[in-house]
Amino acid sequence: MKLALFDLDDTLLAGDSDWHWAQYLIEQGVLDREDYERANEVFFGHYRRGTLDIHEYLAFQLAPVAGRPRGEIEAWHRGFMAQKVRPLIHAKTPALLAAHSGALVAIVTATSRFITGPIAAELGVEHLIATEAEELPDGRFTGRPAGTPAFREGKVERLHEWLSSLGLRFEEFEETWFYSDSRNDLPLLELVSRPVAVDPDPTLESHARDRGWPILRMRA
Repeated sequence: MKLALFDLDDTLLAGDSDWHWAQYLIEQGVLDREDYERANEVFFGHYRRGTLDIHEYLAFQLAPVAGRPRGEIEAWHRGFMAQKVRPLIHAKTPALLAAHSGALVAIVTATSRFITGPIAAELGVEHLIATEAEELPDGRFTGRPAGTPAFREGKVERLHEWLSSLGLRFEEFEETWFYSDSRNDLPLLELVSRPVAVDPDPTLESHARDRGWPILRMRA
């Protein structure tokens, strides 16, 4: 039995879906460009340096959808998929996923499920471990995360929870893969038997070379 896990942003996609979601909302006039882009760049700087406070970021990232009717958000998302996401899908992504067709496959991402659920479906990946947004009974988002965010060590915790929900344990798998671009994913990369750095950031690339991990170039 094999397990193949994939980060989404800058791994299966040639960009960050969270960042592009914000850009899409700016273009739709939902968010103020100057204020939002300034704050977003600060958060992404922390992310790249491995110093991001995920709860502070989620409060910022979920605020634009808090209290909005779900129908409105879903309409935005359809435009987002067409204009932003589909052009970001690497040409090599379908073949990479197909190479693990005999395994249990999941996308593991810190980005919220309401953004990434339709992306996983577009890629034909049934299982998604993502940060969950808290919902009210009418389906509106509160602007707060629900449970442990799927970020850094949280990805490992959420992975074990997901496997347990399927009646499985990580130790049962004879081979485990994880593909990621980011230093923030080192906890999960260190856990699996077959870590792969994908177009890695400088810290992850150095770590991968030191450990002899393969480096995959999706952008080449």
